[in-house]
Amino acid sequence: MKTCRDVMTKDPLCCLASETVNRAAQYMKESDAGSVPIVDSPQTKRLLGIVTDRDLALKVVAESRDPRSVRIEEVMTRNPVTCQENDDLQAAIEAMARNQVRRIPVVDNSGHLVGIISQADIATRGDSARQTAEVVEEISKPEKMSTGMH
Repeated sequence: MKTCRDVMTKDPLCCLASETVNRAAQYMKESDAGSVPIVDSPQTKRLLGIVTDRDLALKVVAESRDPRSVRIEEVMTRNPVTCQENDDLQAAIEAMARNQVRRIPVVDNSGHLVGIISQADIATRGDSARQTAEVVEEISKPEKMSTGMH
């Protein structure tokens, strides 16, 4: 069985919570990524949250906010779903599916960012095409609609 360490992208680009969302968007463009992990400092890299391209679209662009002045901490998801380096890859895949997330930060025992696993990492480094298909299917299920809608 593969571990999270076997498939993760090591040392992903990350941002500080105090930086602007414009900087996060630049990092996403530079690294061709849909998310950026948010850490406390460049030295310790203790994971604080994650910001996604969807966060930027819905919480900044759609609300006509200025990306050069909005701080990442205002729009990031705090305490994101994570896995640890030595966790079985299947456990990480199940956590991604259960929480409908397309990427999962990998942390060490102290909560410091060491990597990230995306759907693409699973597709290219995972054990099987079936595994990849399961992840995409579970993550892509539509969210449950509230009962007030007709």
